[in-house]
Amino acid sequence: MTAKTRRPGPTVRTDVIEVRGTEILRHEDRLATEEPLEIRLAWPGSPAQRVVVTMRTPGHDFELAAGWLVGEQILGREQVAAVRYCTDEDLAPDEEFNVVTVEATAPPAYLPQPRLMNSACGVCGTTSIDEALRSVPAPTSGVVVPLDLVRSLPALLEQGQPGFARTGGLHAAGLFDLDGVPQAVREDVGRHNAVDKVIGAGVLGRMPVAPILVLSGRVGFELVHKAAAAGVAAVVAVGAPSSLAVGLAAEAGIGLAGFTRPERCVIYAGSDRFGV
Repeated sequence: MTAKTRRPGPTVRTDVIEVRGTEILRHEDRLATEEPLEIRLAWPGSPAQRVVVTMRTPGHDFELAAGWLVGEQILGREQVAAVRYCTDEDLAPDEEFNVVTVEATAPPAYLPQPRLMNSACGVCGTTSIDEALRSVPAPTSGVVVPLDLVRSLPALLEQGQPGFARTGGLHAAGLFDLDGVPQAVREDVGRHNAVDKVIGAGVLGRMPVAPILVLSGRVGFELVHKAAAAGVAAVVAVGAPSSLAVGLAAEAGIGLAGFTRPERCVIYAGSDRFGV
């Protein structure tokens, strides 16, 4: 008998390196699980078709799918008849709970252009990482970010956050060199937008990419993907990374440090990038 696939939970275990002052501690930690969810839509006379792939923490997937379709005004509340996990026979075991189909009672108001992360029937963490890495350059080899610099970077980033100082409501991203000098620091209400802005500043300024991306908040898969696409060697964040962000950083050869403070940081991937 084949063992049934276990539904992914909201957290996963991982081994980390925690730096406190001069002390280096190796221990187990927990990450918020990040997995892609493919949402499909079917209605009478139409087979199920992919509408969107969104990143999420597993759990309440049917609610997420129904709420997204209603929130995007693709379906009215009364049009949602049922939601189920996809049962396609060619789905890989780790894709089983990452694809849902919403059955509607009538055709949708409109169908957006599908936003695809993977060309396969379904998606999972591993295939998403493989897909993301197909066209990104390898980061510069030999780049090592000293731990003292790592722990000073959030304060250096904050110096370029006038909007946050006035409002408390903006995210920030900055590209820094190995001397702690910012190439660019940008703010935005969206974490992804802030990262796009600093990368764009380098592109439009015809500058070689700075090796360190510093983030004011948590780190998701897409932010590490953007860093990899830009050729960044290390990502340093004030907040925590997700499970898929750590997996992508490890595969891409990017150093990833989170919970960064003047006295502490936690290294989740690419410890050699930090000389550990």
